[in-house]
Amino acid sequence: MTSGFQASSAGPACTSCAIYNSANLAKLGVETGDYDYVAAVAGNPNTGKSTVFNALTGLRQHVGNWPGKTVARAEGGFTYRGLGYKLVDLPGTYSLLSTSNDEEIARDFLLFGRPDVTIAVVDSTRLERNLNLVLQILQITDRVVVALNLMDESQRHGITIDVRHLGRELGVPVVPMAARKGEGLPELLEAVEQVATRQPATSVRRVKQRNAALERAVATLSDKLGQAFPGLPNTRWVALRLLEGDPSTEQAVRDGTLGDLGRGAAEAGSARPTGTAAR
Repeated sequence: MTSGFQASSAGPACTSCAIYNSANLAKLGVETGDYDYVAAVAGNPNTGKSTVFNALTGLRQHVGNWPGKTVARAEGGFTYRGLGYKLVDLPGTYSLLSTSNDEEIARDFLLFGRPDVTIAVVDSTRLERNLNLVLQILQITDRVVVALNLMDESQRHGITIDVRHLGRELGVPVVPMAARKGEGLPELLEAVEQVATRQPATSVRRVKQRNAALERAVATLSDKLGQAFPGLPNTRWVALRLLEGDPSTEQAVRDGTLGDLGRGAAEAGSARPTGTAAR
């Protein structure tokens, strides 16, 4: 990585990275430029999310606003093992249920922007509360690294966390960190690279609906959404939001925004080349 981390050889060819989803990302206000991968940083407020973002990007960052919003958007970049990563700092939020501008921005970026990696930063001293957002993120994407931050504070309070067991339960890499001290950053970079290049493939633990009638309704609506909006990513998540009566998702169906994003994803998928990564 530039500004402190740099390794030797380039990674595997980028055959499914978000650089090829540039149309959808542009609609969300993010330009991919010459980067090979796009990564998002998500998390509850006060978890050290911005500290992780700053540690990875250094001075290679800028701040603007999300399109049509007054919410600030920070972007940066870094290089690791010869590949470039565009990093987007999502608004701090406690959920993705779209009850606020921050939640809507974070949800839409993960669902439609489809970053190659989402770094979910959690406060290790308040793990139970923070894992609620992690589980919601895992419902949308399996390309997740959990940054278990503030481990120094956990140790000071006598809190012990079985990191390996937590990783097995979630099905994604979990990296213990004390970001403000720079501890865990090399391991975080390694995990980000592994998830971005799918080395190895992850097998996430997703929350399953126990109500058979609800599961049938979700499956039926998901199928109808796929027919109405070809290319729409994660129709199951959208179906769940519609069944909950989420007003922003309902509006996206009515005004065609959902269809535009679905078409952008389909076009991006058909345009993906094979071979070495675009730079």
